Amino acid sequence: MSRGPAKRTIKPRSNVGVALLTLAILLPLLYVGFTKSIPFKPKYEIKAVFSSANNIKKGSPVRIAGVEVGKVESVQRTSPGDPAATVLMTIGKAGRPIHEDARAKIRPRIFLEGNFFVDLQPGTPGTPELKDNGTIPINQTAVPVQFDQLLTALQSDTRDDLKTLLKEYGSGLDKGGAEAFNRSIPYWKGAYRDTAIASEASLGELPHDLSNYIKGAGATAAALDRNSGQLKSLITDFNTTANAFAVQQGNLRTAIAELPNTLHAAMPALASLNASFPPLRQFARDLDPGVRSSGPALDASIPLFRQLRGLVSKPELRGLAADLHPTIPALARLSRQTIPLANQNRLLASCQNEVVIPWSHDKVPDKQFPADGPVYTEVGKAFPGLAGESRAGDANGQWFRVLAAGGTNLVQLAPGVFGTTMNPILGSNPPKSPRPVLDEKTPCETQQAPDLNSQPGAPPEQHQADTSSPAFQARYDLAKSRAIDWLKKQLKVDGLDKRLSVTDKDATKGLIDQIAGSKP
Repeated sequence: MSRGPAKRTIKPRSNVGVALLTLAILLPLLYVGFTKSIPFKPKYEIKAVFSSANNIKKGSPVRIAGVEVGKVESVQRTSPGDPAATVLMTIGKAGRPIHEDARAKIRPRIFLEGNFFVDLQPGTPGTPELKDNGTIPINQTAVPVQFDQLLTALQSDTRDDLKTLLKEYGSGLDKGGAEAFNRSIPYWKGAYRDTAIASEASLGELPHDLSNYIKGAGATAAALDRNSGQLKSLITDFNTTANAFAVQQGNLRTAIAELPNTLHAAMPALASLNASFPPLRQFARDLDPGVRSSGPALDASIPLFRQLRGLVSKPELRGLAADLHPTIPALARLSRQTIPLANQNRLLASCQNEVVIPWSHDKVPDKQFPADGPVYTEVGKAFPGLAGESRAGDANGQWFRVLAAGGTNLVQLAPGVFGTTMNPILGSNPPKSPRPVLDEKTPCETQQAPDLNSQPGAPPEQHQADTSSPAFQARYDLAKSRAIDWLKKQLKVDGLDKRLSVTDKDATKGLIDQIAGSKP
């Protein structure tokens, strides 16, 4: 009996789960659609304090060089009744970085009236970036001129005051006033410069600096009022002091008379001090970027110090130093023991540099056999011949033979020892001389270099043999006959007597040509 396929049971879907899934999809889409922003994305926000908000409101654009880089998030009054306001702005990635000396200005989109936007100048590249939620102070912001301000600038009373000013100004320029005015122009530069510095300093660096100053001055005045008795005593004491000056008016007059001389002597010093201020200010300005960049430089060097710290850790160099610790005493002993060797090497090197090398560059002076080059080149010329002769030998003996040829010049080499040469001996160079005494205590480097100049010594005793005497002829004929007999015997021993013959006649050109196979 076969069974049919089993039926699968389908569970109904949960409506709650479907609703939750739909809300999870729709809520992010609705948030992005209404807020036009991506949640959880980090924002870069900065603040700017303006003396007047000028209808800047939330959503107003923030531009840099005409390009929109952000928008206004909120506008808050500094205090009730005060037109100053703090504007919170969000800056996009295209507008960064914004530096600490950045400037902001509220400008209209239409001339004089219309919608407003914030015109932002990002500041000097060398200065640090303004931190997130940082504030641009009021002395670095500006607001535009309103049309109603132009209309109210010249009221009737203002126009009357302007007429009076122009009239009195004309009277002041009349009768030499204009020339005096022209002469005063060269002094304006310093006056305006110092006035500008003082005015800029009076603006303060933060909002309400002036109001805080007035508040502090009021507190000071109140403190003086609370201590009226002490203030009265101060005035009384001042009167006493003035009286003392009056009593000593003679001395005071003398001191005042010396004051011009003092000022005359102090003027050059004050002028030099005043002249040093511009370079000092320039030096401070030039030093400012370096001081500002020292922080990033230190931050950049921290990874290097971390690596160096790891390098000198116990697993690295400190462990290597511990492993090398046993060998350090031995190295110290070796260093102490090598000091004598180093001293001897120094003496040897100094001897080589001061004596041997200068001597090797000398040239041997010899009239009979002049040298082609210095000693170090002439010495090497004998080595190839010696090397070749040392290899010219085998088990049968040397290939080279030395034949002592006789001559008619008889030389006495020693008592009872004679020799013959072809030509007379002219002399001996260098002459035989005693060997210099070896002084081990005198450093070689301080000794004089060898002198190759020498005078040839006298030749040994020698005589010219008389070849025409009967005794010489007899000895010559005897030696000649013995040589011929020895040569004939040797040819016979070698089996060459049938092919070769020996003659006692002197060799002539004709005989040599005949032996060589040429015609006489």
